[in-house]
Amino acid sequence: MSAFALPDGLAAKAAPTLIDADERHFAAIADGLRRQLDDLTDRLAEARKGAAGKGRQAVDRDQEVRRLSTRLRTLRRYGLDLCLGRTVDAVTGETIYIGRLGLTDGDGGRLLTDWRSPAAEPFFGATHANPMGLASRRRYRWTGGRVTDYWDEVFTPDGLAGHAALDDQSAFIASLGGARSARMRDVLGTIQADQDAIIRAGSAGTLVVDGGPGTGKTVVALHRTAYLLYADPRLGHRRGGVLFVGPHEPYLAYVSDVLPSLGEEGVLSCTLRDLVPEGAHAAEENDPAAVRLKSSADMVRAVEAAVRFYEEPPTSATTAGGLRVTAGDWAEAFGAAAGIPHNEAREPILDELVAILTGRHDADPATLRPALRATLHRAWPMLDAADLIADLWSVPAYLRRCAPWLTPAERAVLQRAEPRAWTVSDLPLLDAARHRLGDAGADRRRRRRDAAVAGQRAGMATVIDDLIASNVHDDGEGLMQMLVQQDLRDVLVDDAALPEAEADRLAGPFAHIVVDEAQELTDAEWQMLLLRCPSRSFTVVGDRAQARHGFTGSWPDRLTRAGLDRITLASLSINYRTPSEVMAEAAPVISAVLPDANVPRSVRDSGLPVVHARVEDLDLILARHAGAEGTAVVIGHPGSAGAAKVRSLTPELAKGLEFDLVVLIDPDSFGDGVEGAVDRYVAMTRATRQLVVLTSS
Repeated sequence: MSAFALPDGLAAKAAPTLIDADERHFAAIADGLRRQLDDLTDRLAEARKGAAGKGRQAVDRDQEVRRLSTRLRTLRRYGLDLCLGRTVDAVTGETIYIGRLGLTDGDGGRLLTDWRSPAAEPFFGATHANPMGLASRRRYRWTGGRVTDYWDEVFTPDGLAGHAALDDQSAFIASLGGARSARMRDVLGTIQADQDAIIRAGSAGTLVVDGGPGTGKTVVALHRTAYLLYADPRLGHRRGGVLFVGPHEPYLAYVSDVLPSLGEEGVLSCTLRDLVPEGAHAAEENDPAAVRLKSSADMVRAVEAAVRFYEEPPTSATTAGGLRVTAGDWAEAFGAAAGIPHNEAREPILDELVAILTGRHDADPATLRPALRATLHRAWPMLDAADLIADLWSVPAYLRRCAPWLTPAERAVLQRAEPRAWTVSDLPLLDAARHRLGDAGADRRRRRRDAAVAGQRAGMATVIDDLIASNVHDDGEGLMQMLVQQDLRDVLVDDAALPEAEADRLAGPFAHIVVDEAQELTDAEWQMLLLRCPSRSFTVVGDRAQARHGFTGSWPDRLTRAGLDRITLASLSINYRTPSEVMAEAAPVISAVLPDANVPRSVRDSGLPVVHARVEDLDLILARHAGAEGTAVVIGHPGSAGAAKVRSLTPELAKGLEFDLVVLIDPDSFGDGVEGAVDRYVAMTRATRQLVVLTSS
């Protein structure tokens, strides 16, 4: 069966001179896919049957199973539509087929070149101004596993030589008018040159991608994530991997299928709320003054002072186990805690105290340690992050000590009757406290682990002693020598049976962090991410004009203040999503409050004017949409969605999403000033086909 299923209206594109070479290559791809599916299935079965082992061996085996499973799922998810298109070299005439993954035939010949490889870069980056050595480029549209259209672009006169079908529009422009669904559609085959250049930029330092609505910022953020994991071995999952941070849960659900479709299933994605246990139920802060104070990096630094308050050594001598512990002894022992999280430092401090006292007195460490532990508990208490922050909001003297720069009026703003009524603005402070305090159960688990290891070794020693006793003569294989070595006894300890803390997968450290809609982050929220990425390797994606609370200064100003460095700025200025009819109404909305807003230029018309009507017409408008293809959203009227394809969202939760039809209800009620204008601008520019504005009067 032919790989092409071109409709009658495109019969001219079905000419053998245009598609026969593709047909032959697609047949080879189909054969290569069958071979690789069989090979991967066998290798995965073999890996699963293999012994899990312990330690690094177990990790390696699990990672291999995961790698094989991911590739197998990707190949099964696609068929021939793994192929995105092809390029023809202007000098050699060589044709290269570009795929979602690389693929070879049975002899090692290249059937598909991975889209992330350097050889595939011209497929995305070539323009008529810079052909990058190409004679022509072809992109395919796949439907149900068959080609239902394709688009050719030629860059040299020879590119027309009988194998190019030219259209009035590019593959990308043709794709923009397609209906949307509940999840971001596949756009890999139509990534544009300006987007691809940013996707392939290096990972060192902080890359800022600034662009207005519809410029493909999210496309860039997601595909850059997949590209970096492929191209930069320093960012692989064993080195920390990549964390993807989005603005809200509807956004994460919308983009959830993109990375798996690119063969990357191990990328963690989250919102800032997800980084802190209290985030799930935190309310918005109602007092703008409290928001301003808690959003500063200074307040995050106050957490350090709050912890240090409990780390001051006793200033007078104490007695433990009948021995005198001087103030100097305490100060010296507390020095052993440098660089260690507070709740994990007690054991090193205890070790230091034991060493100091046994060095001075003829004391038994085993007897001295329990007595010192009880004394240390009072001098260096275990702390809870929630208790620490709650004390700041309920004990004025404590807040004054930890944040002495605050005025009395500012301290009064932060005090509250319910100190544990957590708000979103509290989350960075809770997060900083948890990182500074560390694991409160670490000491207990360490002691349990040591006891478990000692028990296993004691049991194993009995077995080994019995084996040695039963082998009076050497067997010639070195068994006797092996049995008496301590290393063997250590190797035989079963790590899987030892108590371990449940890992927090979002705690990091990560090798790289990608942040979308980053213009909304406060200085305090940036600290949450910096704690998780010591390398300061970030991709920061956003639009200053879409910052609800305003964005003063430049990106470098904001990010340098927050603690990032080596900042590079890249801009996207072409709006591929929003029709010109919509942008004509949206642009003045934002320009009125932000004259220097980066308003992008639309590249297409929808042919549908913006409709202005009354709220009473909502049901009629939604009823008309019910029979149409695509999605719709009503913004500004909670609970108004009725049909399956219609959602109801606030302007804030609509950010980052796109819909065929956007209906705004009383947009003037969204608010005044910058926040209201941004909400209206964001809501209007979600439309990919038509915008309807309904008012009550």
